[in-house]
Amino acid sequence: MIVQKMRLQRGWSQQQLADLSGLNVRTIQRIENGQSASLESFKALGAAFNVDFSELQEEAVRDIARNPEQTEIALAFSHVREVRQFYHGLIVYVAVMSALVAFNLSATPRVLWVIFPAIGWGLGLAGWALRVFEVIPWFGPEWERRQVEKRLGHKL
Repeated sequence: MIVQKMRLQRGWSQQQLADLSGLNVRTIQRIENGQSASLESFKALGAAFNVDFSELQEEAVRDIARNPEQTEIALAFSHVREVRQFYHGLIVYVAVMSALVAFNLSATPRVLWVIFPAIGWGLGLAGWALRVFEVIPWFGPEWERRQVEKRLGHKL
């Protein structure tokens, strides 16, 4: 969380931090999601942020041990990423379908075959929207918590 917090405070994207630190974007993502990082990764991040790498390492360990509020923050960041990915998918859908409609109308205007991919892809996109925006609560965070508690045999 400290890496993500420092990155956001500076207004950097994950790609910009990866470029500045010499790390892979996927490594940055893993570290921000709370997975462990190597000493070399902490050194590279320390250099990018212009701080002592041991501060980053100690803060990362403290983040893991902190109160549940950190978990809520991580979940909020995760949800925002999911919403961003959905909007990206929606933009791709609109762009591709616009091109297909133009192609369909210019090549075979009497046969509107473009309806079939629009409906199929659109239904998939609608299902994704229902999940991301938690319109259907059946498999949301509360369901997940109940299932974990059921599996563990006690409350979290």
